[in-house]
Amino acid sequence: MPEAGKARARIRATQTLVSHMSFCWRHPSLTAIEVGWRWLFGAPFLLVLWGQAQQILARIPPESVGLDRLNFQNPWVSSVLLVDAAGGYHPAVVEVLRWLVPAAVAAWAVISGFGRTLVISRMVRLDVLENGRPGPRFTKKIPAMIVLQGLWLMALLGCCWLWYRGVAWAAGTHITSASEPDLVGYLCWLIFLSLGCFVLWAVTSWTLAMAPLICGLEGCSVFEALKRSFRLGKTFSGKLVEVNLVMAIVKIALIVLAMVFSAAPLPFSDQFGQDFMHFLYVLIAVGYLVANDYFHVVRLESFVDFWRVYRSADLAA
Repeated sequence: MPEAGKARARIRATQTLVSHMSFCWRHPSLTAIEVGWRWLFGAPFLLVLWGQAQQILARIPPESVGLDRLNFQNPWVSSVLLVDAAGGYHPAVVEVLRWLVPAAVAAWAVISGFGRTLVISRMVRLDVLENGRPGPRFTKKIPAMIVLQGLWLMALLGCCWLWYRGVAWAAGTHITSASEPDLVGYLCWLIFLSLGCFVLWAVTSWTLAMAPLICGLEGCSVFEALKRSFRLGKTFSGKLVEVNLVMAIVKIALIVLAMVFSAAPLPFSDQFGQDFMHFLYVLIAVGYLVANDYFHVVRLESFVDFWRVYRSADLAA
């Protein structure tokens, strides 16, 4: 590793995030591409979800499962009604998910494989032009990128399934119609399981996020990219874990900010009117999604930068 690279390696990963954020801010085309391919998948997917939800509600009206008897002034009774209603909708939802999930995974893999290839290749090219130095050559291996993006999404769905099973267990043991629901115990488990799965994903997902970069930057196969992403060395891996954890904290901060901005105008809702409130909520949601995509690009830039420090010199040698 060159002396400049050694000096850079001694810096904590969080100390370089500001420069990475600045780079992505100076090149908004990167965020635009990221937003474009994500919404190219997300908008049709949400429309499909909305259509399927309307069909399920038409087949199983909320009144038939007791949702019309909800009383939010009595959370104990309402919690039992919600659990019973979830059981009533469960078979219909599972029937839809059996075909929707495979179709969504396939569509995501294809669209994200093309989208991420465009983002990373442009990112590498802009970095070379801005710094005036030779940079890594990103090989556009579209089929491999599609496979790796699909594996990433399947791992995410697996983590979400673990969370769902944990929450289902907590609900089944703490909210029953046979006795008074233990809402405090259930909420404690809900918070613990949610944060636990969130941290687990933040600590482990960098391997699958790094594999597409290795595949393109080092020109290897899918299997070889996965193998190399697990063998990056303690120092390099530590940097990636640190960046991933910081980005997870940033995501939580964005959620909190969105909730604050949504709740702040509520005392003045009568003066603003419902139309303005709906417009404001849409604006806040879009702002959150764009900011979230921006920080996804920042994480990619961090990963590419650390790859350049720890791997490019060794490969060139």
